[in-house]
Amino acid sequence: MNIAICDDEKAIREQIKELIEKTGLCPELFETGDSLLAAGKQFDIVFLDIQMEGTNGIETAKKLRERDGDTILIFITAIREYVFEAFDVAAFHYLLKPIEEDKFREVFGRAEKELEKRKSKRRETVFVKTRNRSFTLEKDSILYVESRAKKVEIHTREETIEAYASMNELEAQLGEGFYRCHRGYLVNMAYVAEYDSESITLNNGEYIYLAKEKYGEFVKAYMRYLRNGVNEDA
Repeated sequence: MNIAICDDEKAIREQIKELIEKTGLCPELFETGDSLLAAGKQFDIVFLDIQMEGTNGIETAKKLRERDGDTILIFITAIREYVFEAFDVAAFHYLLKPIEEDKFREVFGRAEKELEKRKSKRRETVFVKTRNRSFTLEKDSILYVESRAKKVEIHTREETIEAYASMNELEAQLGEGFYRCHRGYLVNMAYVAEYDSESITLNNGEYIYLAKEKYGEFVKAYMRYLRNGVNEDA
């Protein structure tokens, strides 16, 4: 877990650092928003002072959001009124100075749970880039993926999406539950209705190719999937 603390008060930085280290984690410290942004690193959780010299906390947060909309932002402020500005950048929570240890543990614990929830959600989606847009797609909506030269066609329950990606890239993203049954096809095990040595029939009536040399391996992988619910390596 990557955590950053950005505050121009050394005492506050050190206090939060010590509280986090009690959980076994090691945060990175920054004195200004500019130095945090210059680091160019993606952080899971950022503790961010609102009032700072140079780029203040709100502006820093906006720039962090442009890089990664999923970062959990926890603002630190001595002035309660600034809390309303935090909502503009979708802050997860805020801590008022002086920071109380019990309150910190409560907020940090909630942030850790939220982070795990978001990571779990990301594991259930795949990133897709088309000619006009980029977005995430739920894995369980995908029937199969078909290679088309330098692009792929992602066949879902509702539509077929032409995307810019390689089969190897999508195979790595999709992971468990999907099987590369042919050089040009990647199938979602959840939609397999039947198969023979040359093809796989899906439960919507479509069929895709199964490479003859992969038949035995596919049968084993599918049996494991039915037994365990996932496509695990042998």
